Amino acid sequence: MGWGRAYFGVQATAGAVWWITVFLSSDVRTATLGELDPVVVALWDVPLFVLMSALAAFGGRIAAVVATAWTTLVASALAGYATMTTLAGAGAVLMIASAAASVVALFLLCTGRVLTERLLIGPLRFRTASPAATRFRHVRATAVQVAIFWGVLLGVVPLVIGAFEQRWQLSVEFPLAVTVAGWIVFALAIALGIWAAVVMSTRGAGTPLPSDTATRFVVGGPYRFVRSPMALAGIAQGAAVGLMVSSWLVVIYAVCGSLVWNFIVRPHEERDLEARFGGAFRRYREQVRCWWPRLRPIPASVTAGVPQPSR
Repeated sequence: MGWGRAYFGVQATAGAVWWITVFLSSDVRTATLGELDPVVVALWDVPLFVLMSALAAFGGRIAAVVATAWTTLVASALAGYATMTTLAGAGAVLMIASAAASVVALFLLCTGRVLTERLLIGPLRFRTASPAATRFRHVRATAVQVAIFWGVLLGVVPLVIGAFEQRWQLSVEFPLAVTVAGWIVFALAIALGIWAAVVMSTRGAGTPLPSDTATRFVVGGPYRFVRSPMALAGIAQGAAVGLMVSSWLVVIYAVCGSLVWNFIVRPHEERDLEARFGGAFRRYREQVRCWWPRLRPIPASVTAGVPQPSR
């Protein structure tokens, strides 16, 4: 509850400062409101955004609901306005970020936590692969999963984000060196992701997807260096795509993806692994970091007592 109240306090303060700046600076007013009348907008936004956020900071749950609902409505309206007029793009981005953060803060204020388990549905639902399936089936399923997820998350979504970035006149041109670095990181991340996918599908008797997860505890290949090579590869690829196409919003999208995976998916995934593999996974987790690779590979003996596929 404390973090939720703290966020609404910060939001109320930031909103008040922003409105003062809007009336003092024409540049800020144009960048965030376009040609909208600031007086008319302020008559609605100050009580429903600033004041409600301030009341939420003192524990007012109804105020938190009102502030979150209003912020979400304004974010949607500003996004539509920016798309139609090419104005107020900065305001749209700020309100989208504020709406997302308000939803999280609302959960923290009302329930003390974010109900992340309710998000684990469909392809994110944890189920083990069929023990009767062949290795070829696991490899084929993994290839399909990688093609779909990379195609959508690293292709379609960045294209959509880039289109909005252009339309909202927020795009900037990155230096050539940054673009080249993006291509290098992208190539390395692809190699890491494929390596991890091959190891998981051929040695783990399953796939990297939670809904068809491996039935054997795999400590091999990149998993001897870092605990979540597939996630690390995906986040690095997303950031690299942003550098390659000169899109700072795509880079932010990749960072947000890392936060979603780290705080929503990973805790449930690791609880599932600990429940199924017990001490072997705990020993592995103690020696291998989630994001930062080891310089030397961990010895395979860390999983002593857990059946492993033949090399």
